[in-house]
Amino acid sequence: MSESPGYVLGQSADAARRLAIQDATFAEVSEALLDDLDLPPSARVVELGCGPGAFSARVLRRIPQGTLVGVDASEGLLTQARASLAGRRFETVLADVADLGPWLDGADAVVGRAVLHHLPMAEFALGRLRARLRPGTPVGFVEPDFRSPLARIAYLEATGRTELAPLRAWATAINQLYAARRISPAVGATLAAALEAAGYRRVRSAWQECRSDGLMVANMVRFYDEVRGPLAELGVLGVEENARQRALLEALPAESLPPAWGMFRVAAEA
Repeated sequence: MSESPGYVLGQSADAARRLAIQDATFAEVSEALLDDLDLPPSARVVELGCGPGAFSARVLRRIPQGTLVGVDASEGLLTQARASLAGRRFETVLADVADLGPWLDGADAVVGRAVLHHLPMAEFALGRLRARLRPGTPVGFVEPDFRSPLARIAYLEATGRTELAPLRAWATAINQLYAARRISPAVGATLAAALEAAGYRRVRSAWQECRSDGLMVANMVRFYDEVRGPLAELGVLGVEENARQRALLEALPAESLPPAWGMFRVAAEA
């Protein structure tokens, strides 16, 4: 039985645009993960939570003679992925990634970017994943860190940089939304330890901050737009306050801001 409540963010064309912005923000860490995995050119790779296919395109460039299987619970995002990757060796599966189906059979590698934090108790999925993979199968994940950078933001705001309040408001909103959905927003922080506990080998982990620029702010603004309804319904942020915070974010000078989140990169072998 699935344990996933569904993708906590949106699944529309607007969501795909936010994910395209996110891909540009995550470009460096995504390529570093693929370097870590060193995929064979003819590999059959399974991507968990492929969305509209931005990270998929990066994977496909690494496996010119291989095949990528993109698994996602949103038919709308899979349709966009198929359109953007038409003519490539790309197969799609409509499924909850927490339910490890036959689409995993024969995988030479498994990857996922910003997907595990959308699963409840993601550690269970990671343990079950190892049980399904051939020994030595590479796995790699990129996960956002919505918590660690907040300590700096809080300090700066408390020591005079009051203009950073919109960053604090955004961080509070996304963390409260995820908590209300009972998913795993902080899974990246313990991901390496979880893989080691499950018996994965050669676990390598790295952390970096997301750079502060216009893309970071654009991503945050689209978050407010994309989940306006759920934020209001859950009592996290009303519609009027959402609009106010969105405007405050857009008015910030992006290049002078501290990072609002970080990124974990973890690779291992089953």
